[in-house]
Amino acid sequence: MNLAPAQLQEHLKRGLKSLYTLHGDEPLLVQEFADALRGTAREQGYTERTVHTVAGAHFDWSEVLASGGSLSLFADKQIVEIRIPSGKPGKDGSVALQQIAERAQGDDSTLTLVMLPRLDSMTAKGAWFGALESFGVTVKFDPIDRRSLPQWIAQRLQQQGQRVAAGEEGQRTLQFFADRVEGNLLAAHQEIQKLGLLYPAQSGSSDGILTFDQVENAVLNVARYDVFKLSEAVLGGQSVRVARMLDGLQSEGESEVLVHWALAEDIRSMKRVKDAIQAGRPMPMALRENRVWGIKEKLFERVLPQIGDTTLANLLNAAHKVDGIVKGLKQPDWPADGWQALHRLAGMVCEQCAAPSRTRQA
Repeated sequence: MNLAPAQLQEHLKRGLKSLYTLHGDEPLLVQEFADALRGTAREQGYTERTVHTVAGAHFDWSEVLASGGSLSLFADKQIVEIRIPSGKPGKDGSVALQQIAERAQGDDSTLTLVMLPRLDSMTAKGAWFGALESFGVTVKFDPIDRRSLPQWIAQRLQQQGQRVAAGEEGQRTLQFFADRVEGNLLAAHQEIQKLGLLYPAQSGSSDGILTFDQVENAVLNVARYDVFKLSEAVLGGQSVRVARMLDGLQSEGESEVLVHWALAEDIRSMKRVKDAIQAGRPMPMALRENRVWGIKEKLFERVLPQIGDTTLANLLNAAHKVDGIVKGLKQPDWPADGWQALHRLAGMVCEQCAAPSRTRQA
């Protein structure tokens, strides 16, 4: 039996099954679903819980099989969790899982929970997974599509009594939030919880409405977004601060590739917005279409009219060279060290963003 994650509450009203298989690459959604199952199970008397993590080719499945058939003296019902991080149970595991699936039928004393990553099509066609599907409930967790992420964030905010403003302002806020946490629901979840603590709905007369500035300040005010703060300093032409931030990121062990991505993405964004403006788009529209929000929006408005096409082309070429350097390639007339190359690239952008108007159109 296949179950969609959104159907959980309705499913639980009809009663727990004895076997559940959760698979997918969204750890937050998997964890929340598993927590809901465990909570309902505890309410129904499943007071004992054992967890088995399958690791290595020689994992002993006999202990897993035994735990499903035995209860302690102090429990009438139990939860048995089987976690397979690799998604590959092996030959012995395949046989064991088929036995566990068949044994789950009619067993009201044991709730078995199998947790897997995203499975490829070949693995999903295996006999062991087929048995889990046939004898239990299978739930697949697909990634939240980028287009659906703003709505997902809005729903999560609503659950804690918060919402963004109506209309374009609210959509802009949600888009900004989504851009900052794209591909990382755990980070999104943490930031949403932080907003609940910083701006609780009952604390004022705002009826839980979050402004763009509140969201921007909260989401950017964490260490993992130092790279984004770096790009803002670069666009602001703050060369001394940029050098200090790059040194700090290096000492903290930040990835050179991530730092390069942030710098290169700003250069690419400037080129896209510049092209859109030259094609007849008003700057506000060009910025929105290219998802340039908040502080960067103001910085782009200041520097873009004074940066010429030749300069942007040179910066794009430099970013391409540094991309190779941080991946281990050598470039003529450039430092071989990735961090030194990043300093040079950031300095080039800083120089253009801080240069007098008469020199920027070169």
